[in-house]
Amino acid sequence: MGELLEFTKYTTLSNWSVSHLLESQFGYNKGFKLEKIGTILKRNKTQILVDNNTEYKRVKIRLYNKGVFLRDREYGKNIGTKKQFIIKKGQFLLSKIDARNGAFGLATDEVDGAIITADFFAYDINKIKIEPYFLLLITTTEKFQQFAQSASSGTTGRQRINESKFLDVKIPLPSLEIQQKIVKKYQDKLELSILQEQQAKEKEKEIEQFLYTKLGINFVTNPIYNILDFINYKKLSSWNYRDLFGSILISSNSFDTIKLNERSYYFIDLFRGKSPKYDINSKNTILNQKCNRWNNLELQYSKHIEDNWIAKIDKKFFTKEDDIIINSTGDGTIGRATHITKKFENLLYDSHMLLLRVNKLNINPLYLTYFINSSLGQKQIENLKSAIATKQTELGINNLKNIEFVLPPIKIQNEIALHIDNKKNEIKELKEKAVKNKCSALFEFEKEIFNEA
Repeated sequence: MGELLEFTKYTTLSNWSVSHLLESQFGYNKGFKLEKIGTILKRNKTQILVDNNTEYKRVKIRLYNKGVFLRDREYGKNIGTKKQFIIKKGQFLLSKIDARNGAFGLATDEVDGAIITADFFAYDINKIKIEPYFLLLITTTEKFQQFAQSASSGTTGRQRINESKFLDVKIPLPSLEIQQKIVKKYQDKLELSILQEQQAKEKEKEIEQFLYTKLGINFVTNPIYNILDFINYKKLSSWNYRDLFGSILISSNSFDTIKLNERSYYFIDLFRGKSPKYDINSKNTILNQKCNRWNNLELQYSKHIEDNWIAKIDKKFFTKEDDIIINSTGDGTIGRATHITKKFENLLYDSHMLLLRVNKLNINPLYLTYFINSSLGQKQIENLKSAIATKQTELGINNLKNIEFVLPPIKIQNEIALHIDNKKNEIKELKEKAVKNKCSALFEFEKEIFNEA
């Protein structure tokens, strides 16, 4: 329970606003002196009259301290507000409207000389007193953003920060040397996080290259439509030209390429999911495309369905170990595949997903999942989705049957699946470390700044 009576020293009294006094007292490290932001920032109001025939750079400040970026370049004749302000590299910028959501940042080379309206503030930083990045990190903290929200007023969605309250707030100001040490510790952690993200991306590329090399892939390219094409009669699976030629993208030096519609004994079942009846009060759930995340299911996105409806569904439709779930629709989601492990057994999936149950004597389901998720599979799916003649946006059962798979002997499939699985685990570990280091960089900064020592 909060105290009924709060006290503040007269020497720290910057105005008579109770909410401002309470919100601006952050409990900073007592070993650091406090100084008003207004003593280290000076508003820069270099005004310019926009000329119709001149091209100007304009900026955007992303929310939640994600930086200052070039919004666009525009000629003056297309800019309505003619009285604007010029900014320069190194200034501290904030958006009056979105400061409450962390719209702060430092002007970069990219936006040097850009123009801003009166809805933005640009400040010159006193670098004798403060390291600019130290100031930026202060404004990144959750406590500072809470203050920015309290210092904003107006109608919902159009609240503007009160500049005088902003400049009155006191922040910790250790010596420049200490500031620089704190910033370096933060940046070292952040750089480690970035390095780990890059290493994860490199390993993804290594997987693709490994797959190409191991399978003896010659090329992956868009089909070329000739005036006259020929096909061996025994390969004739459909009278549709696109089924016969449109998806043939792959050539292997080492192994056969197959389509499921040519060798139906390679799969046991292929289902489209069910159109569900929803019930938010039920405990039963059904998968949708959002759940399917490149060989992983995120069940928190599943939806609740009627108990009576799901009880009538034949159990053969529910997921079993070694099934493959594939998204069949949706921009950005179509073609994503997941190999079902014991953890994800006995789940139902909606009509925007397909379930493929393969014959494991011929196909390693994990290998096939990685193949589908690779560029070798995704390029074919994209080709089917963006068909010129039919404008298909549906993978569908027949289209899935017409995707070409390079199919080495089962022993080699097992080796490929194991190798990729190990690499994927390394990638997952690197990504987790990257996130951890990124979070700990800010946590350790906040701990040092807000420590009540």
